Amino acid sequence: MSGCCGPTAIELKASSQAARPDELTVVVIGAGPVGLAAAAHLAERGIDFTLLEAGDRVAASVAQWGHVRVFSPYRYNIDAAARRLLEADGWTAPDADWLPTGAELIDDYLAPLAKLFGDKVRLGAQVSAISRLGYDRVRTAGREQAPFLIRLADGTELHARAIIDASGTYTSPNVLGASGLPAHGESDAADLVDHALPDVLGADRDRYEGRRVLVVGAGHSAATTLLALAELEHTPIIWAIRAGDAGRTYGGGEADALPARGALGTRLRAHVTSGRIRLLTGFFTHRVHATGQGVEVVSRDPSGREQSVTVDRIVSATGYRPDHAIASELRLDLDPVLGSTRALAPLIDPNQHSCGTVPAHGVDELAHPEAGYYAVGVKSYGRAPTFLMATGYEQVRSVAAALAGDWEAARDVQLDLPETGVCSSGLAEAQEQRVGLATGISGGLLSTPLPLATVSATGTAGATATAGAGAGGGGGCCG
Repeated sequence: MSGCCGPTAIELKASSQAARPDELTVVVIGAGPVGLAAAAHLAERGIDFTLLEAGDRVAASVAQWGHVRVFSPYRYNIDAAARRLLEADGWTAPDADWLPTGAELIDDYLAPLAKLFGDKVRLGAQVSAISRLGYDRVRTAGREQAPFLIRLADGTELHARAIIDASGTYTSPNVLGASGLPAHGESDAADLVDHALPDVLGADRDRYEGRRVLVVGAGHSAATTLLALAELEHTPIIWAIRAGDAGRTYGGGEADALPARGALGTRLRAHVTSGRIRLLTGFFTHRVHATGQGVEVVSRDPSGREQSVTVDRIVSATGYRPDHAIASELRLDLDPVLGSTRALAPLIDPNQHSCGTVPAHGVDELAHPEAGYYAVGVKSYGRAPTFLMATGYEQVRSVAAALAGDWEAARDVQLDLPETGVCSSGLAEAQEQRVGLATGISGGLLSTPLPLATVSATGTAGATATAGAGAGGGGGCCG
């Protein structure tokens, strides 16, 4: 209750569960690669934990792009603590130099790891809200001694001493509209718009084959989708980006520290140069509406100039953003631009960094004014597409050390990222011959012949990348 001069203090008698917060479990939200790595580090340090996964299977979001091959090999996709626990149980690690698909990552690594944790992993447990027991965001006195209150969608409530939020951003994609707002008519056309990385050559093939398809976005998810669509012989493809050229998406080609990523850009540029993919630059999606001929997508740039295209389906590969709604009663200090913590933002700013130049960071950069709450993994990066799994693994190692009171280990953060030798170009070429780099389909997308074209050194295909100019980064820069 409250009076005219503010809230009236009410003494709460603690329940037996909340009497000793230090004896409560740590709740990890999200059983993807980073959430499971957090569980592994907590387990190694003897810290009790409960792992909540909203999906009906481990790594449910990864399963949605299970057909896609990541850019970095297994040696950088397996957390060190997870490896130790698995090997102690008799697990045999996959080939360290293999570039796995999402499905392989689950089957060969994540599912066996989750199995070790038994009933500590709760599936179908969607978190709807987080607060402090007996405290809203305003109350201060005694706040840090109160346990966290986690409410699930089914009404169940749990108490915790700390929360590691690895829930990711996959379920909160950016809108199609170019100004951060939904395009006019976007919601009405929702059944004709797919989000990043549909299974174009597999389960979703009938949705695209023979249809006119528009792909909006300048990130690697857009590139992967475009290459898959190019395999469908009778499918006209249009690619729309906000930038004046596609240099950012084409990337470094053979000079890329991740050869699989560089190969995407090289092949994509060849398709655009040959005319297989029609590139629309300066495209700012403003309006979407159905016509008798299909779906008309209208661009209106900042000067007011309009251009339009009519297609049958749209793939919106405009990236993702974090959804902090479940933590609205916690005290978060979020950077106003990226939506990460303020301390982390300058280290991951995509205007200044690629995933290979992000410096080491850990618990100190992830901390909020709400002591004991940490958003980790891709969610910690907000809208920055500079995330790597290896970065998330180091984050949770640092956080687990801090929760164990080992601050020396927590602050000894180190990263070995692509620019220091994640990938071997010879390895990438060898794997390309076996299954391809962009999908798990035998033969691969990157091994098919392309029409030859001469590219001018000053032409669009060879233009210099402009940081942050595209229509969105379709996910983490290294898959």
